[in-house]
Amino acid sequence: MVVLMRRLIGIAMIVLVVACSPKKKLPDVSDIPMPLTLQRFDRDFFAMDTLHISTGLDSLQKKYPVFIKDYLYNILSAYPQPDSVLKDVLLFRRTYAAIDSAAQQQFPNFKKYTQQIATAFRYFHYYFPKYNLPHTIITYIGPIEGVGCALTSSGLAIGLQAYLGHQFPAYHTRYISEVYPDYETRRFEPQYITVNCLRNILSDFYPEKKAGTSLIEQMIESGKRLYVLNACLPNVADSIKTGYTQAQLNGCYEHEKNIWHYFIQNNLLYETEPTQIASYVNDGPGTPELGSAAPSNIGQFTGWQIVKQWMKKYPEKTLEQLLSTPAKQIFDEAKYQP
Repeated sequence: MVVLMRRLIGIAMIVLVVACSPKKKLPDVSDIPMPLTLQRFDRDFFAMDTLHISTGLDSLQKKYPVFIKDYLYNILSAYPQPDSVLKDVLLFRRTYAAIDSAAQQQFPNFKKYTQQIATAFRYFHYYFPKYNLPHTIITYIGPIEGVGCALTSSGLAIGLQAYLGHQFPAYHTRYISEVYPDYETRRFEPQYITVNCLRNILSDFYPEKKAGTSLIEQMIESGKRLYVLNACLPNVADSIKTGYTQAQLNGCYEHEKNIWHYFIQNNLLYETEPTQIASYVNDGPGTPELGSAAPSNIGQFTGWQIVKQWMKKYPEKTLEQLLSTPAKQIFDEAKYQP
């Protein structure tokens, strides 16, 4: 009994030490003004009287003078002739009535997500004050095979059709399954909205640099992005930011050393042939070379760990300096040892 009590006390002390371990202090961004206007284009669009579509579109034109063009011609791909637009709008309304109904049930109020995005924007502004963040969020219903988030001249547009929950029946039709396999629709959940929005902002601020670069450079570039996402979304689970399941993320940490050794032993770090490195830096069903449980795009995990080590070594570096530092330099200076 005494031995058992000692063990329990020991376990309790470990838990207490872990719980009380100091975390990196987050910057206070509460005083940064971040006015965000929410526009429910989805509601206005589906509220139009189908017997008077032309009049309804005129009203939308007045309320959304810029976004209506993006929506009709870029999102719906309507042919830019008056009669064709009316036919395309009527067809889309009929075809997507059930999708709209599901979206209104899932998002009767978008306040929670607007607040989450505003908080993420405050952090982004804190770290990158020169970037001109959008001040309008526009929700819409678009084709399921389209994008779920886009940065437009009107503001940040969010396609609610992409966030109805991974079990939503429309995602599992034969056609949509060919466009978006299960490993992608698994992430068609509301909790990915804010992360996807910030990814769009980050891609606009810091465009991807993959073409012609080596695997290690691509991994570190992805690691930079994850580091920034983590700084701007401190309260979002790492599994959401990486796109992995929690089990996959746990496995990556557990086998971090083995993953690194695999890249070294197979002489992959400086490989530039896209077909040889695609599975390590792109989305997909997994990375079979590392086992059936390994996630796809596993290179971003390793790149993230290298960036963490570099930032720990150079704590005075800002996030802007991180992004501007060449990936090869980060690799050389980090001296990564998992």
